[in-house]
Amino acid sequence: MERGSDTSVDCAFLDDLLTEGRVAHGTSVREQYASDESPHTGRTPDAVVWPASSDEVAAVLRAANERGVPVTPRSGGSGLEGSAIPTEGGIVLSTAEIEHVDVSPDDLQVTVGAGVVYDDLNEQLAPYGLRFAPGISSSDVATIGGMVSTNASGFNAVRYGETRDHVRRLEVVTADGRVLECGRDVVKTSAGYSLKDLFIGGEGTLGVVTEVTLGLVGIPEHRRAALVTFPSRTDASSAVADAIGSALLPGAIEFIDTTSMKMLNAYHDDITFEERPTLIIELHANNSGIEDDLAFAKAICEDHGMRSWEAATEENLDDIWQARRDKYHATKAYRDDWDIALVGDVVVPISKYPDIVAAVAQASEDLDLLTACVGHAGDGNLHFTPLVDPDDEEMVERAHELNERVVRKAIALGGSATGEHGVGLGKRKFMDDEHGGALDLMRSIKETFDPNGILNPGKVLPDE
Repeated sequence: MERGSDTSVDCAFLDDLLTEGRVAHGTSVREQYASDESPHTGRTPDAVVWPASSDEVAAVLRAANERGVPVTPRSGGSGLEGSAIPTEGGIVLSTAEIEHVDVSPDDLQVTVGAGVVYDDLNEQLAPYGLRFAPGISSSDVATIGGMVSTNASGFNAVRYGETRDHVRRLEVVTADGRVLECGRDVVKTSAGYSLKDLFIGGEGTLGVVTEVTLGLVGIPEHRRAALVTFPSRTDASSAVADAIGSALLPGAIEFIDTTSMKMLNAYHDDITFEERPTLIIELHANNSGIEDDLAFAKAICEDHGMRSWEAATEENLDDIWQARRDKYHATKAYRDDWDIALVGDVVVPISKYPDIVAAVAQASEDLDLLTACVGHAGDGNLHFTPLVDPDDEEMVERAHELNERVVRKAIALGGSATGEHGVGLGKRKFMDDEHGGALDLMRSIKETFDPNGILNPGKVLPDE
């Protein structure tokens, strides 16, 4: 097979490796796995497989490696940077059928298959009073394997950390079919190199994650929240920086700009939000001290000229968060025949949060684009979604120019090109700016783990 071309490859060898029904060669099935939720151009793979165990994953990788056939690991398909697009064809390997769950409540841990969906896991953990805490927008689709692959995080990361902070142990299958265990089922270890941390965020370029042991946290006894509006985006984002800088530890603190609030109002018939820059502040605790923290948060917002403070009840708190999760769909539906050009994802030091919010606004004005912003503000993460006419090539180009300006600004501020969506296809060109000479070492690691280059080719590392 000529790698990188549109030439197809014979994947009939897969039929001898997996049980009937776990291999698909038909065009209609393969086309369903050509793309993910990103705007990047898809490509139809030559075959799709659904192994049900690490041994079956190993058999597929071993045979593919011997033949030089590319393998693109896939989980829920909810990625926004093209990590699951099979850019060189070959095999899409779905881990969706690896979905066992083994809870160890006394150890505050759970061991799960890579295909377990985030919401389904937390539903099984709830009877124990436990949860896996990062909180993500695509929680009803994203799987644990995919979260490990991109080091995903979300609403609750400001208090509980990103996926990496919860991973105790990984079972990983390498390109040549070895099944490895990396890490231990303990909170800490000083024994040797932390290989598991190479695979977390590796987007399947170094190995395929098949099983994960996660540390868990207790479901908080008390939750308090408020919707807070401000005169300007600068006031709102500055309040976030001050709140985190003063050691307030919220369960979540979300920034939503005026454009996003307008889109949510247009999308929902049963909820109406004030159309101003807004923060959702949520606090968690197991004691009455939460009321003091809430008063402290309110005082910080008052110092930044807040216009309104609306306390949320336990009954409507979930509705507010669901509305926030709907922001992507609200943006897509806002203007007929227009679409989201890309979903921006940058992160900066918390003191620089007002600067990156301002940078998006300035770039949108300069380039005459309708751009909505939301962000997991407490950890410096900002998302931006320029809305464009997909048939207007010049407008689409301007949207990508906006993304480039904002990403390079984030890196210049000491931040990163991606806070949680991963590198995939879309952020490869920024890796040199962010990592410099360390890229050579990353390429050496890739060569060591995957000398034939079959694992998710064309992702993460830019071409030399």
